[in-house]
Amino acid sequence: MILSRKRRSTMEMNHEMIAEREAAWLAPYAMHSARTAGRRHAEQTHPHRGPYQRDRDRIVHSSAFRRLSHKTQVFMGEMGDYHRTRLTHTLEVSSIARTIARALRLNEDLVEALSLAHDIGHPPFGHSGEEVLDECLAQQGGFNHNAQALRICELLESRYPEFPGLNLSREVLEGQARRANKQNWQGGNDECRMTNDEWKTTELAPLLEVQVVDAADSIAYDAHDADDSLEIELLRLDELLEVPLWQEARERVERRFAKLDDAQLRRAIVHELIDWQVRDIVSVVEQAVVDHQLDSVEAVRQAGILVRPSPELAEKKIGLERFLFNRVYRHPQVLDRRADAQSALRRMFHVLMGDAARLPPKFQRLAEQEGLPRAVGDYLAGMTDRFALDEHDRLVAS
Repeated sequence: MILSRKRRSTMEMNHEMIAEREAAWLAPYAMHSARTAGRRHAEQTHPHRGPYQRDRDRIVHSSAFRRLSHKTQVFMGEMGDYHRTRLTHTLEVSSIARTIARALRLNEDLVEALSLAHDIGHPPFGHSGEEVLDECLAQQGGFNHNAQALRICELLESRYPEFPGLNLSREVLEGQARRANKQNWQGGNDECRMTNDEWKTTELAPLLEVQVVDAADSIAYDAHDADDSLEIELLRLDELLEVPLWQEARERVERRFAKLDDAQLRRAIVHELIDWQVRDIVSVVEQAVVDHQLDSVEAVRQAGILVRPSPELAEKKIGLERFLFNRVYRHPQVLDRRADAQSALRRMFHVLMGDAARLPPKFQRLAEQEGLPRAVGDYLAGMTDRFALDEHDRLVAS
């Protein structure tokens, strides 16, 4: 459609305003939307939204994003209603990442889009489901939820008539590709192939916006996995208070508040853990900006990974994560439910491999293009926990 001259002028003015606003607020080392590398499928600019705002909206309106509300984070649904799902985890990551981005004057729209997309490739049953699909697809290159997110964004979502996938900006796709190939962050040479196969990651460091999301992810799950474990009584508060990170967080809380009951103390410690880690990362990055004389995105690319906790806090985080691995992620109740879910997913994979006609038409067509194993993996990965269990009963019983 040809726009009128007045309409075209309004669009140009709006984009000039976005560029001016970003130039006035964003740091020189932030990713300004005016410098975007664009999209694989060229599109007309939007009259009111910048490119990363559009990315955020496309992710939020996607089917894969909605399904996160019924996908396991750590604990499955029958263990209660309090604990985080993959969706609430994603929203907490977005909240933390935006706080860090604003403090560092980074591009919040880009950070939000990256945050909301970071887990949309997760299959049902969390990492338990991921392990099964990786096993089943070993001869096809395996399964990785970060790589699966790219398939969703570039191929599997079907919401627009003009192109497959969501046609997100290259900066968002690069950020997700970096998560799928973290060895490249430290200067590795392994190829990172995106679905469109148009470019590869290099030895250059990712944007600070990408690094912030990874740090926010770690902050979020360290805090809420412990909180959820207390709520469903896999852990006692006194056990966590023996962990150095929780010990210090408690001391910080008790310097501000007196006579808190256990429930109040627990909530205050979780808040303190998040706030403490955010302040620590902001301080570390601010110093890195000075030390590396960061004055551009190009300087960031040459500087390596800068968004990280201070050495002292990093050591305490490792201690907490080891504790959670041994006492929560390997807890008998968690492992029992995990084993049942994995068995169901594995059986479904083999049933569908034996009878491709039982796949929905979309995935039958996909099998013709990319092979049956990958199409079955895509179908299973898109399921929610509840649908996977229902579908298992239907496929196995019939």
